[in-house]
Amino acid sequence: MTLLREAFKIFKKSIIGLAAAALITTMPALAISKPIQVQASSYSKSEMRSFVRNTLAQSNNRGSLVIIKNGKPQQISYGYAWYGKQIGNGNDNVVYPAASLQKIVTAAMVIQLMNENWHTTQKFTQNTKISRWYPNLKNADNITLGQLMTHTSGIQAANTEIDRGKVLSENDAINWAVDNANNSTSGTPGTYFYNNTNYILLAGIISKVSGQSYESNFNNRIINKLGLANTFLYQNIPNWKTDPISYIWSNGKNYQNAEYVKKTLASQLPGAGNMFTTPMDYYKIQLGLTNGNILSKADFHYLTHLKSATTNYSGGVHLDDDTTKSAYGSLSNTHFGNWFKMTTDNRYGLIMFLNQTSGSESDQKDVGTKILDHIKPGMFDEDNNQDDQD
Repeated sequence: MTLLREAFKIFKKSIIGLAAAALITTMPALAISKPIQVQASSYSKSEMRSFVRNTLAQSNNRGSLVIIKNGKPQQISYGYAWYGKQIGNGNDNVVYPAASLQKIVTAAMVIQLMNENWHTTQKFTQNTKISRWYPNLKNADNITLGQLMTHTSGIQAANTEIDRGKVLSENDAINWAVDNANNSTSGTPGTYFYNNTNYILLAGIISKVSGQSYESNFNNRIINKLGLANTFLYQNIPNWKTDPISYIWSNGKNYQNAEYVKKTLASQLPGAGNMFTTPMDYYKIQLGLTNGNILSKADFHYLTHLKSATTNYSGGVHLDDDTTKSAYGSLSNTHFGNWFKMTTDNRYGLIMFLNQTSGSESDQKDVGTKILDHIKPGMFDEDNNQDDQD
């Protein structure tokens, strides 16, 4: 019956549209141009909402998304963020773990400090060796700042996302990362190996250069600068907000195998996975990376074209031919799956925070790609999964 009603609505609108068109010859163009634009915009948002929700339903995924079409964002959510309490995705009180989508924020703050110290004795560049800040870190004399930001440091330390069952201070988490790297086998600097330790060390550099904690820098440089009302480091999530539960679709049932991000795990990942936000706030962050609020366009270009990059990953994001940017994020032992893919001018794209996932990372990206093709057919046709393993 629902399909029949929708078909009737479309038929009815078509008849009305033809009748309106027949009157154009007897009415001034300006008299009808504005109402037609409003109706078209409203219908487009409704159609997009139905398409996205149906796509999520058919793929057994649940979450909150922002789609960007012609520079205009639209939030679309489906399912429950917390099934047991019947709290819906997109609820104003829900903030989602950004996971590795936080890394570009950390890298951007490094560029800010680089600019601010350009004419001081603390001047540093992408080529500065990190032994300047970590003299006791193994191989630090051979690792550059840029190599941390491109995951080409050679650091291969494991267990960064194994919950160690203890809430760590920011400094304790960074010190543990140094000790863990020193006790781990290292690869050759210059070889790509994705590792959270790189960005935990960057959080420490931000603190060492600024003389303030990563938390203080994050609050002042990102949250306050952009006026974000729904973005926090885990320890600062207010008690009237909640982070979501993650689930999988299993045996034909939704909301199975519930898992959430524990405070102990989040505390281990400063700069690399302790940010919580919403897809709309994350969209504002993406705008800020090129409009001057966080970085300028020139700064963003510098960040995404670091000389140490050996793949299309640079500064927390994958960049394809200077036209599209993307990153994927998840956290071990949870079922969250985050992916954003946008044009670099921020006019088209998708920010997708899933708290129920079905299938692999590749399967999740396939769902996102289907939505992207509906947003702007043909614009995102390239292989969306290549070199995009975060």
